Amino acid sequence: MVKKRVLLWDYTNTRDVKWAMDKINFKGPLHSCSNWNTWYPDELKHRLPFRPMIHGKNNLTGGEWQNILKTNEEVIHFFNEPERAGISPEEAAKIWNDQVLALRTSHHKRLVSPSCASDPAGIAWIKKWMNLVAKNPPDYLGLHWYGTKGDEMIRYLESMHKEHPHQPIIVSEWASTSRSYPDVLGLTVQLANWMDSTPWVAEYALFGCMRQMADDFVSPEAQLMNKDGSFTDLMWKYMSDQPMHI
Repeated sequence: MVKKRVLLWDYTNTRDVKWAMDKINFKGPLHSCSNWNTWYPDELKHRLPFRPMIHGKNNLTGGEWQNILKTNEEVIHFFNEPERAGISPEEAAKIWNDQVLALRTSHHKRLVSPSCASDPAGIAWIKKWMNLVAKNPPDYLGLHWYGTKGDEMIRYLESMHKEHPHQPIIVSEWASTSRSYPDVLGLTVQLANWMDSTPWVAEYALFGCMRQMADDFVSPEAQLMNKDGSFTDLMWKYMSDQPMHI
């Protein structure tokens, strides 16, 4: 079995429906878990490796940074869509060199680049950042993608891999934005199976396991969790089926 799939477990689940974690299929293709935070969700109970995230600049000091320094987890994400948070590539590169890089050199962690959106602004941001840190590059290239055409995501990932061939890719967020469930399912099946069979894709995280989305960008038809904390059919397929099927 190929294990590349990431469980995106929102912090609201830890707050409101901890019990739902015990319903996860840990014997399937799930490979790791992330909650977009520095802190470990205790209900995970070490049943999957956890991926802490330095989501933004507020995670670089105090207790949030101590979480990062003390973690026993091996892979750490650096910045989530910084181009939309007003963080320049130059500022992020300085933070990388001055603070974050020591997590690899002194703490033996593997580091994921900032994960940017797949629009022109995101592509330009990560290209510039990768050039700025070329002497000390990340271990993985983090990417996001949302859309309605699976072939477009494949072309995007292939182009980014061609641009940065030395970093395996972690797709730290992706999902269909279609409002048609057959289309959502078709895209999810196509892309999960493609990424499972693509050697330079290290992990991929279907967005996202939570009862309520933060906004209406991601389609309700792509929900992985119902409002009562139970899982949707799409979630059962994602965490259990390999290959995925319609």
